[in-house]
Amino acid sequence: MDTEPPPRPAAGADPRAVLAAFPGPALWLGADRALAAANAAAERLLDEDPHWLDEVRSWLGGASVAPGLRSTPVEAARGVMIVEWAASPLPDGTTLLFGRDATLERQLRQTLSESRRRYKDLVEVSSDFAWETGADGRFVFVTPKGALGYEAEALIGRDPRELAVEEWGDLPLPFDTRRPVDQSELWLKRADGAAACVVASALPLYGADGQWGGARGVCRDVTEQVVRAAELARVRNREKMLGHLVHTLRNRLDAAEALGVAATETARALGADGCRILRVGEAGAPLPVTDFAGEIPAELEHAALGETLARVMAAPEPVVATLGGNRLLACRTEHQRAVNGAVLVWRGDDADPWDDEDAQLIAGVADHIGIVHAHLAYQERLHRLSERDGLTGLFNRRTFFERLEEQLGRPDTGPSSLLYVDLDNFKAVNDLHGHQQGDQVLKAIGTLLTTGVRPGDLPGRLGGDEFVLWLGRTDADRARAVADRLLAGVAELRHLSAGPDKPLGLSIGIAVHWPGRGETVQELTARADAAMYAAKARGKGSYTVAADHAAVPETAP
Repeated sequence: MDTEPPPRPAAGADPRAVLAAFPGPALWLGADRALAAANAAAERLLDEDPHWLDEVRSWLGGASVAPGLRSTPVEAARGVMIVEWAASPLPDGTTLLFGRDATLERQLRQTLSESRRRYKDLVEVSSDFAWETGADGRFVFVTPKGALGYEAEALIGRDPRELAVEEWGDLPLPFDTRRPVDQSELWLKRADGAAACVVASALPLYGADGQWGGARGVCRDVTEQVVRAAELARVRNREKMLGHLVHTLRNRLDAAEALGVAATETARALGADGCRILRVGEAGAPLPVTDFAGEIPAELEHAALGETLARVMAAPEPVVATLGGNRLLACRTEHQRAVNGAVLVWRGDDADPWDDEDAQLIAGVADHIGIVHAHLAYQERLHRLSERDGLTGLFNRRTFFERLEEQLGRPDTGPSSLLYVDLDNFKAVNDLHGHQQGDQVLKAIGTLLTTGVRPGDLPGRLGGDEFVLWLGRTDADRARAVADRLLAGVAELRHLSAGPDKPLGLSIGIAVHWPGRGETVQELTARADAAMYAAKARGKGSYTVAADHAAVPETAP
């Protein structure tokens, strides 16, 4: 704050007159610094606080040259005031002191200083670094602590665009903005080359002539928050996808259909060209269950997977591999710690590589696919139990006749044969040796009936010791050959008989069916059953071929 200099007394002027004419406090001190005179304003200050005069005398006594200015606090009635004194030495060794009230000026300076400190503290707290660019667009100021791993000196004079990641290209930056920028997000490069996401606020600087002279602003590093938000978004997306998959699978009662839906949804969620789901078969090897793909690349055909698939089944974590021109991501499936299959996705090698997020997603999918595999196995077991005899594994009565009905409805051009088989002397085995050995006999007969049969043939157990065997496209001669094989086979089970007098044997009735003659299942079964009883009436251990209509049955010699 500019102030007028104190008056300089004219030569020969009376100091008391000068003091009286001065508007502020004024003193005249003798050569010994004793108070010679004071104006009214100075006397009031002395009345309110006489101690400040000692401080002024000490100041004058310590000055070897013209003392200049000195500010002194005074305990006035209105509070502490700051009086700034200017000393004017006189030729006779005395000194005139002129004072002015500098309290307001001192307060303003202090307030300004505090304001600047407060602003600096707020800037440093609210941002990672403050900056300013000049008319050439280069940094002319950066917070002393530096930024992005750079020392402040390393950034001064540098073009801010050198810090921008390549993806920003020629996009606008806040460092050379021509208009205010508020909370603009951009990516910059740290000193170590890593990318950093910062939020910038800036103001352009214009001179009195309206010319742009640079910009000034602050930046805050939000990389950690952005990464966390992105990770949270990925987790939520993964949970959403898995939730959708679980919901879809639960709404599919048929497990095989559910796997088809899973393959489709998995490929779409991972941006894959295709998805294959495999399941461990009875032999212990994984076999394809369902695919979702426009076309299966040759190198991803099941037989070509070979060693890669073995790695997948052995690894507890997802496996990334390259096969031909395809990037493969695969994970095995489990249920109750038992490996039961695998899920594979692939895309071309010109696509983005699989990342950790993809691996986590397919691992989550594999967990649910493992449960579906177990559900499918359970469904198949129930299906087998519903259509198979629990002791022998042959078709049960209901399933056999359902399948036989289907066979008779086919437009076959040749004959087929139904063998009705009844055990001889089986009751004696149960009576003498018990049902456990009787069960062994029934299991052995089941094995005998299934040995050598062709696909499409139907071996079944009707109940008790009665069995049936449907032989498709089999005439009477071939049916006789099968009957002879069965009779020879049962002879090897004589050691399970109740005794020499009651040997195990088979009585077999053969009925040849000709398509197109309108014969029903019931009629065909009745003919075969009647032929079996005819063989048993002949003394057991033989077979009889039923004749059509009222013809005399043909009996084996």
